[in-house]
This record gives sequence, structure tokens and C-alpha cells, in this order.
Amino acid sequence: MQVTRTLLALISVSASLFGSVNAFKGDATYYDPGLGACGKTNKGGDLVVALSAAKYGSGSHCGKYIGIHYKGKYVKAKIVDKCPGCATNAVDISPTAFSKLANKDLGRIQVDWEFL
Repeated sequence: MQVTRTLLALISVSASLFGSVNAFKGDATYYDPGLGACGKTNKGGDLVVALSAAKYGSGSHCGKYIGIHYKGKYVKAKIVDKCPGCATNAVDISPTAFSKLANKDLGRIQVDWEFL
């Protein structure tokens, strides 16, 4: 009982110190980057991501990063583009970023991700 209360207190303190985590769950696919909606040109070897139109919004996240998690693997990717065909919480990532998470033959995986 005491351990549970202590754990809950630590979680509460952590949340107040670090703010809430904006975590999302959605599909991840991959694409060949080029000139992105953020105005920069990227290549497939770059660790980059295109956000859904809903998350991209007016482009205020351009140049920022997200952390993507899949089955114990993690990749940090830079926001460089908008994915008009993506569902709200889906991300379209570069082939290299996808390969750090899973075999590209899968084509689509369910990931958790957050703004960093």
C-alpha cells in the first residue's frame, strides 16, 4: 500500500515538473522525401517525418522533432513535411527512419509517437 502511494506521488511530481506528455498512437508508413511542405529538400537517408494535415496545421512544427516507438525500438525524426493522405495520428517517415523500427517489407506499422 505504501509503495503504491509513493509511486503515485512520484508520478504526480513528475507530471507537474515535466508537463504532460503528448503521446499519440497511429500508423507509420514510409515515403521518399524530396522538397517538403516546410520548404527544405530531404533525402531517403535522412531521419525525417511528414505529419498528417491535422497535426501539421500551419507548419508551426517544422524543424522540430518527434520520437517514434515500435516494439522496443526508437527513432527520432525531424518534421519536414505534411502528409495530406495520412489519418490524424499517422506519420509518414523516411525509409531510413522506418528501417530503424521495422523491416520495410511490412510497409505499415502501428507506432506510438510524441513531440519532443
